[in-house]
Amino acid sequence: MSDSGQLSLVIVDDEAPARALLREYLAAETDVELVAECENGFEAVKAVADHRPDVLLLDVQMPKLSGFEVLELLDPCPAVIFTTAHDDYALAAFEVHAVDYLLKPFSRERLAEALQRVRENRASRPPLPRAELVDAARPAGAHLSRILVRSGSRIHVIAIDDVDFVEARDDRVRIRVGAEEHDKTEKLGRLETQLDPSRFVRIHRSYILNLDRLAKVELYAKDSRHAILHDGRKLPVSRAGYARLRELL
Repeated sequence: MSDSGQLSLVIVDDEAPARALLREYLAAETDVELVAECENGFEAVKAVADHRPDVLLLDVQMPKLSGFEVLELLDPCPAVIFTTAHDDYALAAFEVHAVDYLLKPFSRERLAEALQRVRENRASRPPLPRAELVDAARPAGAHLSRILVRSGSRIHVIAIDDVDFVEARDDRVRIRVGAEEHDKTEKLGRLETQLDPSRFVRIHRSYILNLDRLAKVELYAKDSRHAILHDGRKLPVSRAGYARLRELL
């Protein structure tokens, strides 16, 4: 909450009528200051960086970036009240992690209730379990089709088909796409669980390889192998990684 006692808030919804209705509802909240309205996820990430709001009213289903993709890109992350039409996986995730959400269509009273909860919990609000929430909201069996990377004010949307390999770098991963490298705050193990295991293989504790890039596996010492990529690059292959490759090749 700002020094003035106002609760600063950003609205994110791709539908203009929905944003207008939220504005109307918020007019009754005398301590709420609307600092930005966004019609897509890219605008939302920028608005949060620019305004550092106390609260984000975030639509789940949006083109370009979904609400969950926005969530992954926010640092720091304000208190979030999700707004969504009926979505079984999203609602189940919200219930499991006790995240407040508004199921469309919702009333002025329901929004007021959610905002009051933010006010009451602002001093002791635990960090939003973003990774767990995103994982829980993904439909069973669904794999990543793209990876989002934030670099300063820029957001890179990387198609999974374009990824050559991913390398662990402490608490980050480095995603190799041709001659480009993109760093993302993420654990390699978590990313592995989101990728299609028939296409992406953990060949080493530090590497996940796109099988489409593999030309051959080469033995260069006893029990030591390299994966040779079509462009000539070499990646280490552990014994466990080689066993995984043999199952797929």
